[in-house]
Parts: sequence; C-alpha cells; structure tokens
Amino acid sequence: MDIRIQALHFDASLQLKEFIHKKLEKLNRFADDIQRAEVVLKVVKPEVSNNKEASVKLQVGGPDLFVEKTGNSFEEAVDLCIDALKRKLEKHKEQ
Repeated sequence: MDIRIQALHFDASLQLKEFIHKKLEKLNRFADDIQRAEVVLKVVKPEVSNNKEASVKLQVGGPDLFVEKTGNSFEEAVDLCIDALKRKLEKHKEQ
C-alpha cells in the first residue's frame, strides 16, 4: 500500500508518521485491494481542545473510502479514523 501523509501548516514528527504507517498497515487484514492511503493532518483554529483533525482517503477496488475525525491529539484522531475505516472496509467486503 502506498501511504502519503500531508501535514498542513506544521511539520509532522517522524514518530507521528511511523504511528500512522503502523495503523494503516493493519487495515490490510480487512481488505487486500487497498492501493493507496492519503492522510491529511491539520490543526483547526482557534486553539481549543479537540482541535486536531485527521482525514484519510483509501483507494480500494470500487469507490474510494473517506473519513474525517477530530481529537485532542493527532494519534487520537487517526485512531478514530482507523476504527471508522475498519467498519467501512467490512461493509465494502460484504458487497
């Protein structure tokens, strides 16, 4: 799977990028036709809690799957995205 990570208006740490790669690789257990994952990270203004936003677009056989979640940290937002994508991939597999 080709994984692209884009951080808007900040530099994502190597640790955060490795975390995202590790989480996305686990999605291969749910579908074997994932070609690409595009991750966009951004901080929502104003600076309040729950202002880290992550969106993930997966290219699979058929229509692309897209989720967008916010959390107190990018790790939390990515975890929420992964959970939502697991459910979408299970539905996709059933079709």
